[in-house]
Amino acid sequence: MSSTANHPPSLPQVLNLDASAVRSTLSYPTLISHLRSSLPSVSLSLHSPLRHNHTIDEPTSSSLLLMPSWSTSPSLPYIGVKILTSFPQNSSSNLPGINASYVLFDSSNGQTLASMEGTELTLWRTSSQSALASTYLSRTDSEVLVMVGAGALAYHLVRAHLHVRPSLKRVFVWNRTVAKAEALVRRLGEEGVGEVVFEVAEGLEEVIGLGDIISCATGSDRPLVFGERMKRGAHLDLVGSFGASMRECDDKALRRGRVFVDCEAALEESGELLGAFERGVLERGDVEGRLVELVSGEKVGRRGDEEVTVFKSVGSAVLDILAAQLVYEDFLQR
Repeated sequence: MSSTANHPPSLPQVLNLDASAVRSTLSYPTLISHLRSSLPSVSLSLHSPLRHNHTIDEPTSSSLLLMPSWSTSPSLPYIGVKILTSFPQNSSSNLPGINASYVLFDSSNGQTLASMEGTELTLWRTSSQSALASTYLSRTDSEVLVMVGAGALAYHLVRAHLHVRPSLKRVFVWNRTVAKAEALVRRLGEEGVGEVVFEVAEGLEEVIGLGDIISCATGSDRPLVFGERMKRGAHLDLVGSFGASMRECDDKALRRGRVFVDCEAALEESGELLGAFERGVLERGDVEGRLVELVSGEKVGRRGDEEVTVFKSVGSAVLDILAAQLVYEDFLQR
């Protein structure tokens, strides 16, 4: 009898990837390209139920979110789960408001493959999906980007949009706390991106009308961007809100634009959309399509220079698992 007959097979080594390890595998060109090439081919084999959103502390709107996704495709043999906490009050203590972990499993046997720092993964995934949507929805000759918010995600959104729209020449950053906007502008300026000029916007109303692309990443519960102030041909990128009480733009901004979403969950979770549905400003059928439909060519993006477009994302577990795949498989090849 073989001496190994009663020995179980060895378990795979579990990769534990911290923020620096995740960061070392990613770039905007590679992740945007991966999402563009993979999303249409695997979307039908990916299963992603609505995320669990549990309120932890009602007065401060702290919450725990669980975002699972799994694939039945041989080209994506994974199960993934992101566990995320949102503590908006952390900003007053100079702590990150979003913290997350991502766990990747083998879909053929359920074994754990990797544990990743999920906050870093989320920053790259979110900014890259916005930039990917922008390639279909913003004007190719866009020159001015207005960044509303100056948290950790804002830096990535600016860099990702600059990558896909090299025509951008000027970036305004607005934040309720001016010092945070100043810090972000200083960081971007020190890194340098061609001839791009980075400026602090002390008043949001004054710069909204200048934006060819307006990107919002805040936890606001009231409109910050008003449709009547947006210029013709503007593209509005709404990233911050993921709950019914959150809202970054008014109804007119949605009515003026052709609205696209990252995933179906946006129709159930976005405060902007839910409010517009309830008030009769929009119907669900007015939302033109999802990101995967833009990428696959099923839906047409921008149709003219005068058109206003809107991309609303609430966070997609499908895109999370694709980003995690890129990180994990890169490490396997090292």
